[in-house]
Amino acid sequence: MSKVAYYLQDHLDGEVMDSTDARSYFSTDASVFTITPTLAVYPRNESDIRKTARFTWQLAERGRLLPITARGSGTDQTGSALGVGIIMAMPAHMHRILELDSRGGRVIVEPGVNYGKLQQTLMTHGHFIPAAPNSLEYSTVGGAVANNASGDRSFKYGDTRLYVEGLRVVLANGEVITTKPLNKREFNKKMGLATLEGEIYRRLDALLEENEKLVTKMKLNVTKNSAGYDIWDVKTKNTFDLTPLFVGSEGTLGIISEINLKTIPYNPAKTLLIGTFDDITSVAEAVRELRSLTDIPSSIELIDKGVFTLLHETHPNLLKESILKPYPNFVLLIEFDDVADRSQKKEAKKATKVLEQYAKANKMANDNITQLEFHKIRQSVAAILNHNRGNLRALPVIEDGIVPPEALAEYLDEIYQMLARNHIKTAVWGHVGDANLIIQPYLDLNQVGDRQTIFRLLEEYTALITKLGGSTSAGHGDGRLRGPYLERIYGSEIYDLFQKVKQLFDPYGTMNPGVKMNVGVDDIKALLRHDYNVGAGYENLPMR
Repeated sequence: MSKVAYYLQDHLDGEVMDSTDARSYFSTDASVFTITPTLAVYPRNESDIRKTARFTWQLAERGRLLPITARGSGTDQTGSALGVGIIMAMPAHMHRILELDSRGGRVIVEPGVNYGKLQQTLMTHGHFIPAAPNSLEYSTVGGAVANNASGDRSFKYGDTRLYVEGLRVVLANGEVITTKPLNKREFNKKMGLATLEGEIYRRLDALLEENEKLVTKMKLNVTKNSAGYDIWDVKTKNTFDLTPLFVGSEGTLGIISEINLKTIPYNPAKTLLIGTFDDITSVAEAVRELRSLTDIPSSIELIDKGVFTLLHETHPNLLKESILKPYPNFVLLIEFDDVADRSQKKEAKKATKVLEQYAKANKMANDNITQLEFHKIRQSVAAILNHNRGNLRALPVIEDGIVPPEALAEYLDEIYQMLARNHIKTAVWGHVGDANLIIQPYLDLNQVGDRQTIFRLLEEYTALITKLGGSTSAGHGDGRLRGPYLERIYGSEIYDLFQKVKQLFDPYGTMNPGVKMNVGVDDIKALLRHDYNVGAGYENLPMR
């Protein structure tokens, strides 16, 4: 062990490892990047996080940078779970459900708790968190909070930020703070603290006051957003709350040690509608009218012809009699989950009329077997894409864009033009109700030309998203992948404000540097792998 590893092991309850194999394991996540850390810490409790943060702060004061990267299950596709310093692996010990109010539905958890297991526990009590990502079975709640994750039901219920009521956070200097909506008296008390927390409240309040008009003007017109820092929801007329700022911050402002979540009633009985379409215009018109229903669907998901073609090549049994050749250009899966059965059926009938107007064909699935068949198709997309095509792999490089809903038709059309222009064959799918689409082009990271194509696609994709007034990060975070393009999304003034927020919370740059802020294209080019696999992620079925 190195001197640093020995020191930390002597002071922490959890384990410290700096062996070659441990460092190699943590050198990749689900992104296209690789960074070998100095060591790994497995914190057993909040005290371990605090002591580690305090230690790195003291090193930084003496001019030595040993940053900390908090990590869940390593499923991040943007490289935010990688770092050159200390990887703080949460799932080993900090995976407990601390409190559960089965009547009110509130739950307090540690960040390393498996999202799927938490969801199962909540469902046994008649509740669930509707913002859960599709990867919930093998990801952590802490990772979802760090990315402000969302899933198919976020169309109706919103993203993670709406369900986090409060946090315990270890700041860069080792201080522990609790976040929640503060009234004026509570806020003034925080402002008077002679600590880093007090300084944060004072200076952040001043920043928001000085830039109020700019902040209001530059809020993106999208239904969910994880790009940058959420400076829009910190200060309201009657409250001041740091919670929205930490949600989606990807460990760059502090390390979350405890999460207080609210839930909603869960209804296992659902109605699923399936509509097939020939063209983009019909899809966009159908989505527009579905969005205007009095009680909107819980989800509106898109699958394009490319998905069915890939399924036919790799998993033809999944299609069975569900989708027959010739495959439709687009399929919409529309689900209703209203607790009241009568209301659910009523709204499903309204949606059927929409499909009758715009879809080539449609059907309603009330039975679990038919619903399961179509959900398996949607959930199997990522698994299909993980199949090799020789040396080609589906790479998560342009996979989380979102635009204003009214720009959906133009967004889809220009995506296909971009793919054709770059001679890329792939599938397009995603949360089309939010105009949030996923594209993962097949490329070979070992080929110089394909490595160049990645950054050409990123440039074109960012330009398209910016033109349409959207965000490159709907629910997967900026990470290292999209950090270099953040200024283009918001402009230099908002980006400068983001930098000031980062500097306020993390003056020495010990909190996950190179993620989200202060990272350039040349920086990430140097981090590209020469091959791509998800490593230990194959223990689980990939779902995106």
